[in-house]
Amino acid sequence: MADIKPNFLTGFFSPEYILRKKEKLGEIPTGKTAMKSFFAVAWPAVLESTLIGLVGFIDTQMVSVLGTDSVAAVGITGQPRMLFYAVFFAINIGVTAIVSRRTGQGDRDGANGCLAQSVSLTLVLGILLCTAACISGYPLLKLAGAEDIIIDDAVTYFRITMIGLLFTGIGMTINAAHRGSGNTRIAMTTNIIANIINCIFNYLLIGGRLGFPALGVKGAAIATLIGNLVSFCISFCTVFFNKTGYLHVTVKDCLKIRKDVLKLHARVSRNAAVEQLFLRFGFFITAIMINRLGTASVSCNTICMTILSLSFNVGDGLGVATSALVGLNLGKCRKDLSLMYGSIGQRVGLIMAAVIGAVFLAFGEDIVGMFVIAGDQNEEFIMSAGRTIMYIIAVTLPVQISMVVYSGCLRGAGDTMFVAVTSFVAIAVLRPLTTYLLAYTLGFGVIGAYLSVLIDHVFRLVTSCARFNGGKWSKVKI
Repeated sequence: MADIKPNFLTGFFSPEYILRKKEKLGEIPTGKTAMKSFFAVAWPAVLESTLIGLVGFIDTQMVSVLGTDSVAAVGITGQPRMLFYAVFFAINIGVTAIVSRRTGQGDRDGANGCLAQSVSLTLVLGILLCTAACISGYPLLKLAGAEDIIIDDAVTYFRITMIGLLFTGIGMTINAAHRGSGNTRIAMTTNIIANIINCIFNYLLIGGRLGFPALGVKGAAIATLIGNLVSFCISFCTVFFNKTGYLHVTVKDCLKIRKDVLKLHARVSRNAAVEQLFLRFGFFITAIMINRLGTASVSCNTICMTILSLSFNVGDGLGVATSALVGLNLGKCRKDLSLMYGSIGQRVGLIMAAVIGAVFLAFGEDIVGMFVIAGDQNEEFIMSAGRTIMYIIAVTLPVQISMVVYSGCLRGAGDTMFVAVTSFVAIAVLRPLTTYLLAYTLGFGVIGAYLSVLIDHVFRLVTSCARFNGGKWSKVKI
């Protein structure tokens, strides 16, 4: 049934050549149809995720006009903030998996029931976590390694942005449900609008323009908070006021406790919660090691990690798309189509990684230079280390994006325990150990941290690829 002649591209993209004969459970779409279906879900998710990364890139670049100390102040809050967001990441992995499976089964009530209970859970946890974050800001950032020269700005940025945690958490949950239903465009539109608002207020408040006060790092935090509020409002309206949409809930639905839904949610999300705990612990420990190398290393890491996030966001978008498609087709009892879409996503990711990697190899030093003011006290160090790190990132990209896509497939199938275990080994154990060895023992400094990232990604790619090809993920019951 292949609609193109056998050649390299046929073997790389056509379902007829991706799936072996014994794997086919029914009619297989043509290559053109499969790619059209894949990109209908994938392009909004990839665009959304990429734009989020681009906004982070722009945020850091706008703050960089204040100097590399300000970049360090903002950057050092990253992992402490993610410690609190990890709870919502875990909930949302469960939301996407359950909603996608229910959508594939044609169970709209089940999908909406999951969403309603998740919104209620997120609201309660958001209030608690937001309060805890604001109280613990100073000691947490000191533990992270913030030096006296940046601690005041860092605490200000952390506390203001964490006020938006409650609203961001609910918006993330709603968007996770939309993605699970296959409607990635709503989440894309929501985040694009919110991020544009964020950039506009960055422009107005960081340097003080059009009559607005020049608030520096504080202005960047307020801009982020405004963007989060806008995102929440749009997401809220898409499910509470849009009665014609596939997903629609009321306040009454959210107040109704359904133990069966909560029990299922807990079973699916608990493994994701364990994964997030390991992720954040490992990332936080690694961040502390980098931060204790000094403010110049913090600035360099913030800049390079912002650039790396652009590629990660591309992979994350593909992972979101494949997660939804895997869950939807498993709900239809079509493991073969789940396998097909997962393979297509991984192969598209390799091509995108090659393109982005070529850009980083050719223009990496120039991109790093966009964040450094000429004559800054840390300029020479950042440019020298940044040049080497960009080469490492270019090599890391194919591994990183492939790993993220495979992990997305496993999460979409509900195989979150396996992802949790591999995350524990790679991020909570392997990455901190190799970071310490390479950064301190062997003296590579911040460059060693990026070599450890490559090692971590290689390990997770090998294990997730083996798991996906083994097929056990298709037997997980949701």
